[in-house]
Amino acid sequence: MSLRARSALSAVLLTLACLFAPAGALASWATYEIGDSGRYEATTAPLAADPAVRDAIAAATTDGIMREIEVAPRLRRPVRSFVHAAVRSFTQTPAFHVAWDTANAAAHDAVMRALRDEDERTVTLDVAPVADQVRRQLTDDHVPFANRIPVEHTEITVVRSADLAQLRKGYHVLEIAGFWLPVSTVVLTVAGVLVAVCRRRAVLAAGLGTALGAALLGVAIAVGRRMTLSGLPSDVSHAAVGAVYDTLTGTLRTVSWLLLGLGLVLALGALLTERIARRRRGSAGPVPVPPPEPTRVRA
Repeated sequence: MSLRARSALSAVLLTLACLFAPAGALASWATYEIGDSGRYEATTAPLAADPAVRDAIAAATTDGIMREIEVAPRLRRPVRSFVHAAVRSFTQTPAFHVAWDTANAAAHDAVMRALRDEDERTVTLDVAPVADQVRRQLTDDHVPFANRIPVEHTEITVVRSADLAQLRKGYHVLEIAGFWLPVSTVVLTVAGVLVAVCRRRAVLAAGLGTALGAALLGVAIAVGRRMTLSGLPSDVSHAAVGAVYDTLTGTLRTVSWLLLGLGLVLALGALLTERIARRRRGSAGPVPVPPPEPTRVRA
């Protein structure tokens, strides 16, 4: 193989590796972080202590309670204020943390079963056990009309049947890509460096490309957050959704920073080793040749 062909092949391999690195990080995060029940529950559990999330849940629960009771118009505001304060206080109890974990685990299991099975029915979540736990707690706290909170057949729609086919295809792709893209990234990087005519330059290119891909991944996470918040209805808490988004993408942001650091370290190492090699070649230099001795002429 000629030197030009080796350089071209190395450039192609390293370019593919740099493209696969952020895509592999994203696919692995979706498969092994969001798709894994244990990791998902561990990630979302701290959200029960987030003030924005507690405020959003307290507001939504208060709205639900006020829709189920009938009070005089002049009493509606003070009753609502009392109910909201009681529900907000409930969100700071261990019982709320248990209810939060239970609801999150049930929702996640329902979605994952729908994505892995071929059932085309709408995915619903029965929150009656959680609602019953909330009602009993509020009743014990003497919250007015708490016993009227509906708990029988309390279901919410998680994924519509019309969206299941597309989501299932995307999830299957992520499952495959979550394993093979990281492996392909490593293989392509090693092959690109070995094929290269100048391996130091290949390592430099691989490091800079990895750092650039990691930076683009970080930008994509930030843009995704802004798009998610901008598309919310006006009655949805932006602070709560932002807290959920930041929590779910925390590992992905960490991976992007690690990839950025790894790429910069590789690039810096290639530059330093190249400079050291040049200095050694310069200090060695050619061996000086002694001048010839003058020829003596005999008289």
